[in-house]
Amino acid sequence: MATLHLTQHRVDTLKPRKNILDVRDTELKGFGIRIMPSGTRRYFVHSQHEGRRIWKTFDDAGTVTVTQARQRARVMLAAYRNGESTDPGIDTDALFETVAEDVLAHYERLWKPGTLKVNRIYLRRQILPFFADCMISTITRQDVAAWFRSLHAKPAAANRSAPVLSVIMQKAESWGYRPENSNPCVGIRRYRATRRERFLLPEEYRSLAAVLARHQSRRPLHTAAVRLLLLTGCRKSEIIMLRWRDYREGRLFLPDSKTGPRTVWLAQAAREVLDNLPRKNTWVFSATRPKRFHLDEFWRRVRAEAGLNDVRLHDLRHSYASVALQNGETILTIGKLLGHGRATTTLRYTHLHDGAVREAIDVVAPVLSEGLA
Repeated sequence: MATLHLTQHRVDTLKPRKNILDVRDTELKGFGIRIMPSGTRRYFVHSQHEGRRIWKTFDDAGTVTVTQARQRARVMLAAYRNGESTDPGIDTDALFETVAEDVLAHYERLWKPGTLKVNRIYLRRQILPFFADCMISTITRQDVAAWFRSLHAKPAAANRSAPVLSVIMQKAESWGYRPENSNPCVGIRRYRATRRERFLLPEEYRSLAAVLARHQSRRPLHTAAVRLLLLTGCRKSEIIMLRWRDYREGRLFLPDSKTGPRTVWLAQAAREVLDNLPRKNTWVFSATRPKRFHLDEFWRRVRAEAGLNDVRLHDLRHSYASVALQNGETILTIGKLLGHGRATTTLRYTHLHDGAVREAIDVVAPVLSEGLA
């Protein structure tokens, strides 16, 4: 948000932008002007009063001078601060998309970059097409229910988008855009999840090991990355973002995993994978930018050759957890191995007590240590 001493000349010459532009006045704290992408200009007051954010737009800058608006704003702000106004400070001119963008900007320093990126995608693809151009103070529970029903063909996206919308509405309350206790997302029931569980069987481990061995000479780094995923149960991001300084004393000391810093204890086979790689750069698998290490493309080719077209890279993590569970490890231990923040996340593996996985226990270790070495 820009800050200027608002003069009539400056107000008249401020140009609209692609996004809404708010400019605060340096002469009167809490007073400013909002320029909409359409070119509409309205003055606003914005302040804190008794723990609540006061926000209100008033007067068109095309018909009221900045001097007149500043004087009116001074009176309005004094009334708010003296408790003389019964106006709750709800701004009926606040568009949903404006508040939503402010909320996500607020969470830039609280959410991890990956979380922020994903939430912005859900906002853009699932939420804004329905609520754009709506005044945030007028959105009702019926509106949210109608939005959620409109996503019935994409239940997973709907379930992931609902918390993002709820956070926006919660902040809208605390910032004074909506009345207290008016979050319209409360009570909206999520779609029943159809969880997709896939884990490797003994013969599939063997097939994968053979394919990786064929690619070893031409794609050593990509092959090593897949092997580490198999041998550690790490997330893909934790492996491709791995730095050499994070590997010491036979362990990975990850400074910033999905659930925060954590230590990954490595089996001998995993240590051998790392020890056989050249240490030329800061990053284990990339010379400069790890995010450009395209492991997914390599994996699609490998899984096709191994006859595992329905197996995702993340399913290697499922397989690791399933084998550990059937090998007698506790839920608490498996949760620590995988870096889960909550035990409920690990509990989803407890239903995998079938003969196929039990058979895998006896063959996985030698396959991983011999076939993947």
